[in-house]
Amino acid sequence: MAVSVQIKVNSNLYLRDPQETKLGKKIIKEGIILIDKIGIESFTFKKLATAMSSTEASIYRYFENKHALLVYLVSWYWEWVRFRIDFNSMNVIDPRRRLRITIKTIIDTIRLATPAEYIDRDLLHNIVIKEGIKAYHISDVDKENKMGFFTPYKALGQKIADIISAVNPDFPYPNTLASNLLEMSNNQMYFAQHLPKLTDINMENGKTEELEKLLEFFVFKLID
Repeated sequence: MAVSVQIKVNSNLYLRDPQETKLGKKIIKEGIILIDKIGIESFTFKKLATAMSSTEASIYRYFENKHALLVYLVSWYWEWVRFRIDFNSMNVIDPRRRLRITIKTIIDTIRLATPAEYIDRDLLHNIVIKEGIKAYHISDVDKENKMGFFTPYKALGQKIADIISAVNPDFPYPNTLASNLLEMSNNQMYFAQHLPKLTDINMENGKTEELEKLLEFFVFKLID
């Protein structure tokens, strides 16, 4: 089903909203491709400018540095996941079913077309898995948190925590379980792809059924 939605990202992350101009969208598109290809450590605005036949100065008019661009991309992704959870669980009353839908959505969002045609869903998801943790495992995390850089991630975690609490109001650690659910999903995908000895799931040919069963096992065992 086609979904018409505008994903909003904290304005503190950019100097000019890249979603409002053709150049800004190109920065996002080419930035995703290049970060996925060479990693955030090797990524520079000079390399991005070369890849998109533009100038560094034009990129700096949108983002102060590559860290801001990375947080922007990760934030955009988490907002998209949060929207999909709302959309997929609309009118679902049973809390256990809503939680199962939430788990499936966390995993399956990558299979759905994004509302922005210039954003490659698969490459962006790769970035979230490989580089996402670097968005907030930084020395300035407290300062950036006060500026709202991580609000989308926290809002997504709170939404999942509320769904968990609806299943079992007496469960004492809904926020902890919610954040671990998100991290476990990404970590197990990463391990399956790169460090298979660290996981029991097989994601050959992109199959995610085992991961879904794994997450459901952990979540419902703890809650029940």
